[in-house]
Amino acid sequence: MASREDLLGICDAYLASLEARAVGAAPLAAEVFNTENNVQLEPGDGCWNTITALHDYRLYLAEPEAGQVAVFTAIEETDALNPCCIRLEVGEDRLITGVETVVARNKDEGFPFGPQHFETKPVMEAVIPEGERASREELVRIANGYFETIERNDGTINTKFWPHCNRVENGVQTTNNKDFPLPVARMGCEEQFALGWYRYDDDLRARRFPLVDCERGIVLAYGFIDHSGALGEYELTDGTKANSPVRRPHSYYLAEAFKIRDGAIEQVEADFLTVPYRMPSPWDAR
Repeated sequence: MASREDLLGICDAYLASLEARAVGAAPLAAEVFNTENNVQLEPGDGCWNTITALHDYRLYLAEPEAGQVAVFTAIEETDALNPCCIRLEVGEDRLITGVETVVARNKDEGFPFGPQHFETKPVMEAVIPEGERASREELVRIANGYFETIERNDGTINTKFWPHCNRVENGVQTTNNKDFPLPVARMGCEEQFALGWYRYDDDLRARRFPLVDCERGIVLAYGFIDHSGALGEYELTDGTKANSPVRRPHSYYLAEAFKIRDGAIEQVEADFLTVPYRMPSPWDAR
């Protein structure tokens, strides 16, 4: 079994190869299951063709027992800096057998999402003391409770949050952010959900939890948020009228990391992008 240090070294070697556009230099096995933005590609395709620089931001996650390592970073592609999460599956021979890349190319989707800030977050980096670490199963339960809370969000809270919990999406803080143009982003994590802002999220589907970093109390999850577009005006739990921003069939594909300490979510980091409505995942069939 590769150690945590081994996995981080393999991840760094992969990133260096990606930045150099030298797929032959990456520590890849002969057969690699590789996807970018939920589409299976040959290694060397996709962002390997277009990367012009790799940002120095790194949030590493590792689960040695599962041979899993991942990193949240950002890649420059010509004239855009794009949030990126890369997850690697590593075999006993320390070669990469699986790669799941999520690149949020917001400029191509035609809407601004910023300003973006890619910087180290001490909360995410903090190691949980050994005697205080939760089990893998407990961490997944708490993270899945977040998904249960946001799906058809009616104000019911199915997990626990620290009062100072913040969420960063595609490099932008979307909680407790007084400068964000939407009122919902000026609230805390639990406050947003308690008001039922996300009622228009019809389904949080195909949830996967392939990597759980118990040392740091972080769960890396994947899934889809489906919007039927049928909901128009609705009421928040305080009686305030709201309108759904999604009025046509739409889905997001997401990679989301949850920092959990003492049984509650303390920080969330996510990269997500629009995909075809109800798109399936090639990872489910693997």
